[in-house]
Amino acid sequence: MNSLPVLVVGSVAIDDVETPFGKMENSIGGSAIYFSTACSFFTKVRIVGIAGRDFPKEVIERLHARGVDTTGLTIEDGDTFRWGGRYHQDMNSRDTLYTKLGLFEKFNPELPDEYKNTPLVFLGNIQPSLQLQVMNQMKNYKFVACDTMNLWIETAKNELLKLLKKVNMIIINDSELHDLTGEINIIKGLEKVHNMGPEYVIVKKGENGAYLSHNLELFFTPTYPVKQPIDPTGAGDSFAGGFFGYLSTQNTIDFKTLKKAVIYGNVMGSICVEDFNIQALLRADKKTIEDRYNSIRNMLKI
Repeated sequence: MNSLPVLVVGSVAIDDVETPFGKMENSIGGSAIYFSTACSFFTKVRIVGIAGRDFPKEVIERLHARGVDTTGLTIEDGDTFRWGGRYHQDMNSRDTLYTKLGLFEKFNPELPDEYKNTPLVFLGNIQPSLQLQVMNQMKNYKFVACDTMNLWIETAKNELLKLLKKVNMIIINDSELHDLTGEINIIKGLEKVHNMGPEYVIVKKGENGAYLSHNLELFFTPTYPVKQPIDPTGAGDSFAGGFFGYLSTQNTIDFKTLKKAVIYGNVMGSICVEDFNIQALLRADKKTIEDRYNSIRNMLKI
């Protein structure tokens, strides 16, 4: 079958990133950029976001070259969202050095008419009220997943709970699961999240893999072991891009299909961390992706 188009709504950013392995200033980032770059290996991506005229034109041209539709990417006078961060030695934790919202502070996601019937939708890590705004504009969709973070769980939980009644899946990590449910035990936490609405839940565990839960039917997959991770920024959004990319190629969305999609998500996340920003994703090819997918599949065989 022909692959289905995917819609991503999220941030477009310019980052200053420092890790134990180097430093990159004015680094291209944002959830929508990472997601669309990873997902474009599989299908056509439609992106909704906002950036200033300081955002490099060559990046937009590169997205076009990869088949990404940027009709929904608004470019205005003003500054692109900027973030600065420094990762610790283990790279599982980081310090935020600064956040400058710029134009992102007034981000008001209005979907082009041709986007409103997109079958697959990823709501990147933006305010739950904006994620709900996108959902209210969608006319026909097949599958929707959302991302979130501790800040929104703490400051906008009511809106997040409304959103969870509308989506098929939420993608979170260990700490977000704990903050959302108050549970340390993953099974108890997953049970509470399912009761909030989503049929499917992914719990990302970084370099240790990911859980997929379908009403407490669990699947766990390791990630691909990377010899030298350089920059973990955007790995979660690249995971989501790989996940939705594979999903776009399938006729049926069920637990079996989603298990394979999680593996592809881990593959794209493992590629992302091998260099700063989207550089490793841009260098990747389909053979690398399939080789890593098969490697993870072999890890799961008894």
